[in-house]
Amino acid sequence: MSTDKTPDFLASATTRRQLLTMAAVGGAGVAAVAAGPSAAATAAPGPGTNGEIVRLTVLGTTDLHGNVLNWDYFKNATYADSKSNAIGVARASSIIKSVRAEVGAERTLTIDAGDTIQGTPLAYYYAKIDPITGGSTHPMAAAMNQVGYDAAALGNHEYNYGLDTLRAFEKQLDFPLLSANSVDWNTGAPVFKPWVIKTVKLPDTKAIKVGILGLVTPGVAIWDAANVEGKVRFPGIVEQAKVMVPRLKAAGADVVIVACHSGDNGASSWGDALPYVENASAILAQEVPGIDAILVGHAHIEIPQRYVTNTVTGKKVLLSEPLYWGMRVTRMSLDLQKVRGQWQVVHSESLLYNSNVAPEDPAVSGAVAASHAKVLTYVNSVIGTSKQAMSAASSRYEDTAAMDFINYVQGVTVKAALAGTPQASLPVLSIAAPFNKAAAIPQGDVTVRAVAGLYIFDNTLIGIVLTGQQVKDYLEQSAWYFQQRSGTGPYTPEQVTNAVTPLAPGGTPDYNYDIMGGLDKALTYDIDIAKERGSRITGLSYAGAPIDLSAQFVVAINNYRQSGGGNFPHVKAAPVVYNRQIEIRQLIIDWVTANKVIDASTFSSAVPDWKLVSNGLPVTITA
Repeated sequence: MSTDKTPDFLASATTRRQLLTMAAVGGAGVAAVAAGPSAAATAAPGPGTNGEIVRLTVLGTTDLHGNVLNWDYFKNATYADSKSNAIGVARASSIIKSVRAEVGAERTLTIDAGDTIQGTPLAYYYAKIDPITGGSTHPMAAAMNQVGYDAAALGNHEYNYGLDTLRAFEKQLDFPLLSANSVDWNTGAPVFKPWVIKTVKLPDTKAIKVGILGLVTPGVAIWDAANVEGKVRFPGIVEQAKVMVPRLKAAGADVVIVACHSGDNGASSWGDALPYVENASAILAQEVPGIDAILVGHAHIEIPQRYVTNTVTGKKVLLSEPLYWGMRVTRMSLDLQKVRGQWQVVHSESLLYNSNVAPEDPAVSGAVAASHAKVLTYVNSVIGTSKQAMSAASSRYEDTAAMDFINYVQGVTVKAALAGTPQASLPVLSIAAPFNKAAAIPQGDVTVRAVAGLYIFDNTLIGIVLTGQQVKDYLEQSAWYFQQRSGTGPYTPEQVTNAVTPLAPGGTPDYNYDIMGGLDKALTYDIDIAKERGSRITGLSYAGAPIDLSAQFVVAINNYRQSGGGNFPHVKAAPVVYNRQIEIRQLIIDWVTANKVIDASTFSSAVPDWKLVSNGLPVTITA
């Protein structure tokens, strides 16, 4: 770790106000954050009635997703969004090191709540193109080692590239990866360290032992079944914590902090596919005694400060979640006091720092400079040309060539692989979700990054067999994405998309809306948003005739969806006829490399394959 002192840019009141995230009160238990640190946050610890009060500072990040620098590899430009956010470990590091300088490194712990090695071309390159299993260094390891983390929990995306890659990453870190509920398939013993105890030695006081427990959402069992089936099981977060927290306390921990890669709202995206809760952090705080604070991850939202009362002890547990990609850094302040000979947390509070006014830490940016340059050369290499420009901006609510292209490549890949099999004569359909509104293929030269932008996740391609009726059932659930509207508009996209449903009480995310297409433009359908959920798919046809509900179709689908992500009907039990574990993004890149020319007329047409209607009449949507 660099020993250079980072300038204390937090020192000025103006900068402090800029750094603090302004968060409105958002429901029961969520505290508002002031424009600057509270008096309690800045006051020096002092004596209490039962002895000295000592302040411990815990700094946290989560869902970094391969972002080290403030750079958008898909746009080949500095990262920018409508809220003026900045991203990356390098900026978060400047905040972390400045707080350490302010309060004392000996009083500070730094942790992460998971999802570090997937999400950008930088991360993908060192998993697949120049893999760390072959000896290269993962840039996230180089960056996080420079920050000086004390521990990090595993996230579900840590498992995307398999256990060999994850173990290689683990070996490159100067701090432990924690996961108490990633357990051996047969023995039930943790396959990673469940916790670590850090001894905080402060002047004029006895050492304080701080236990850090790592937990991951059990959804790994669904989303990465191909990588973990038969190897690693994932007990529920609450269930495993009830076992592990007492053990951690028995091992001597005075304070227990959980790095929990699981949101706080108690919801799950997989329906009843697992007996556990996906987003269980608040339930964890409520039901498991002995926890003092939880760094929340996975949900990609920000929680400046929330208190949940434990039903067993009556004590308040502090929760905080910083925004993803390094946009925010959590600062938790825990005041400890000796009570009847035992250290106890007598007060806790938290706030978020905004990374957008922090400079990049040169120690971190320097550690990844060579890797960054190598990946820039890779993603900006020209691999083909396109006769037309194709944008995915409107793909959520109208048929676009961009989505047709994804479905086409998926379909032709599966079709070719079926040659010589019993399914070779079956018609092939394909599904894809419009999860990147910024994706665009330009007319003219096409680079790796432009193609990769069409498919920003590391999902692999699978082929399954469904009947015509099952295809219709699938589309019906996909159509839940749309809000019910009885008129034809005009509407804004926000007025018709992201509907609140029993499966998505916070609104259906774009990645849980699937568009289906057939090779040779053979599948057509309408989505009637005036109708109730379950009866919206009308005019479903294949090859110009109403679809045969008893006929069989091979459907190209991604591994996330096939394994239960989104809890779509029929897919988990459907026969699998293709599964070569190849990333869809790479398949698209390979197709362009091999074919050289993208011509939308080969996979898209002027007549939409699908459209939104209301009571049978076309709906108008204006962005």
